[in-house]
Amino acid sequence: MAEPKTVAILCSGGPAPGINSVISSIAKSFLKEDWRVIGFNEGTKTIFTDNPEFVEFDFKYADYIYNRGGSVLRMSRYKPKDSEFNTNFFEKHNVKLLVTIGGDDTASTANRITKFLNEHKVDIKNIHVPKTIDNDLPLPDRLPTFGYETAKNEGTMIAQTVYEDARSSGNWFVVSIMGREAGHLAYGIGTACHYPLVIIPEMFRGKKITFKKIIHMMIGSILVRKTINVNHGAIMVSEGVFHYMEEDEIKNCGIQFTYDEHGHPELGTVSKAHIFNILLQKKLKEIGLAVKSRPVELGYEIRSCHPTAFDMNYCTMLGMGVKKLYDDGHTGCIVVAKANGEFQPLYLKDIEDPKTGKVKIRLVDVNAQDYQLAFENLHYLKPKHYEAARKYVKNPEVYDLEKILATD
Repeated sequence: MAEPKTVAILCSGGPAPGINSVISSIAKSFLKEDWRVIGFNEGTKTIFTDNPEFVEFDFKYADYIYNRGGSVLRMSRYKPKDSEFNTNFFEKHNVKLLVTIGGDDTASTANRITKFLNEHKVDIKNIHVPKTIDNDLPLPDRLPTFGYETAKNEGTMIAQTVYEDARSSGNWFVVSIMGREAGHLAYGIGTACHYPLVIIPEMFRGKKITFKKIIHMMIGSILVRKTINVNHGAIMVSEGVFHYMEEDEIKNCGIQFTYDEHGHPELGTVSKAHIFNILLQKKLKEIGLAVKSRPVELGYEIRSCHPTAFDMNYCTMLGMGVKKLYDDGHTGCIVVAKANGEFQPLYLKDIEDPKTGKVKIRLVDVNAQDYQLAFENLHYLKPKHYEAARKYVKNPEVYDLEKILATD
């Protein structure tokens, strides 16, 4: 009897709602054709070792997990070096398809692995499923990465209660939200909740990002609300702004950090909302503006929740789409489930940076009409507010958002 063909699944990066729906759908699609379905724990951490850690899926297990939050396969951000690659596991288990579930880093690593295996005459295909709550993979037609819509929905519910607290207590809240380089999540949640100010890295249009600029933007929004006799509000800030800051800017901001073995501040151990709120309060006291503000950090609460109906359906389609693309002979690609019901491959070679080999990031399009309209509806300081704002500060022009964004 011929050895069954195997599909191997791995997840890397951080959790996103819908991972298990994808795994379940892939497993069911291949099990019905008598394939063996295995999943790696710890991402790519043990694949190339003598003791790879994996689990095997049958129908009952696949059926049990499809609507669960989190990931039944333990995840890791481990990135193997080229020198670690070997063909042992793939040859031993007759792996014909490697399915990777993750963001840009996972897609880039999968691309490297597949190239290596093909160079060594291992007949294997690779299909990537686009997962990240950051929504920053360059899918066509603004299609979301799976998990984003659920994370946005959960984040919006929390952000709304924060705004109601602000209204009830007469305070301000500084809300920081995940987004490694792109501001999709902050923009999506902030605009859904009608926050008076949403700060994302893309709005700086490549100019220098500093804490001073961000804090001055916040004060400008507070001043505008005061001129219309509204003494509460909430500000949404994407943690992606840190990605574009110079390291000395972060080190010298006055916050105590721990440092890694290379001397870099460990931002993951500190609440970004806390950093912004402390710096805002220092500046408010310095200029004599009596405003209370509180920090709220959003991120881990929305990564492992149960997927909404949108993501459960979307992830089911993506999982079945993997089987469709494999049957059609595609490899080295991302599975795309289009709004018109069609599936298509998005080849990694077409979206990778030719210099680094990494997949390019999709940023918020600040030139798009919807962004422009949303931006215009924010409460940010303009010249027309100067006269009324002088009741609270001597020099309101330094808090003018458009002037701030125009500064190098």
